[in-house]
Amino acid sequence: MVRRLFFALVAGLALAGSNAAGMAGPICTLVVDSKSGAVLTENGDCETRVTPASTFKIALAAIGFEEGLLQGPQEPVRQYRKGEVDWGGRAWRGLVDPTSWMKHSVVWYSQRLTRQLGADKLEAWTRALGYGNADFSGDPGKGNGLERAWIASSLAISPREQARFLRGLLNRTLPLSQSAMAQTEALVERFSIDGGWTLSGKTGGAYPRRADGSFDRARGYGWFVGWATRGDTRAVFVRLTQDEVRHSVSPGLRARSALLAEWPALAARFAR
Repeated sequence: MVRRLFFALVAGLALAGSNAAGMAGPICTLVVDSKSGAVLTENGDCETRVTPASTFKIALAAIGFEEGLLQGPQEPVRQYRKGEVDWGGRAWRGLVDPTSWMKHSVVWYSQRLTRQLGADKLEAWTRALGYGNADFSGDPGKGNGLERAWIASSLAISPREQARFLRGLLNRTLPLSQSAMAQTEALVERFSIDGGWTLSGKTGGAYPRRADGSFDRARGYGWFVGWATRGDTRAVFVRLTQDEVRHSVSPGLRARSALLAEWPALAARFAR
């Protein structure tokens, strides 16, 4: 077991320092104690803000529960409408409830929530939650903030701000009702891994824009953010990567796979 952890740790450190072609280069790996906020692991640039992509769904769920737009893990159920974004495949083209919205990262469900809330209310809430720059203006001159502010557009957040927001959610210190925070925490997908850990987290993937406004699909940002629990130990984690070549698999999914594989080695540094 010790031998496996050693080689996993070496591999994880090599990945963190590598910019080899074909790999996602980590921008930040941040792990903090959920209660005290003490930094347990920090590598890379955890201060610079970038698009939150679908990690924004955690904040949007909390706001949605607080505003009564979400009533529970299965309510409301909504039906896909022709013409709505459907690049997520079959899971996006049928009936979607809050649980499947979060699990499959259904963009059109988010867009219906943001339209119901409106830009003024979204900006007020994200400022109150300390969620990045709280900017829902969207692409300059496009008037599309309610459709894509969080997807490689105006809304931006740093890894450190992600961790601070998640700590507030877990510690129930955000300016939200206890019920809204508890229901949001329960909605986030869980993964059981070796060593008795359960990781709850949300992926996010988006592509930065070039000067001409097109998307640079070889430089995708990948997020995996959430919290890890084993017994009485709970830690908030944030992984942010950026690709160097184009891939067929979402950068967010690959960020998640990498962190789940590396977690036992990362945890070995602080968990006893």
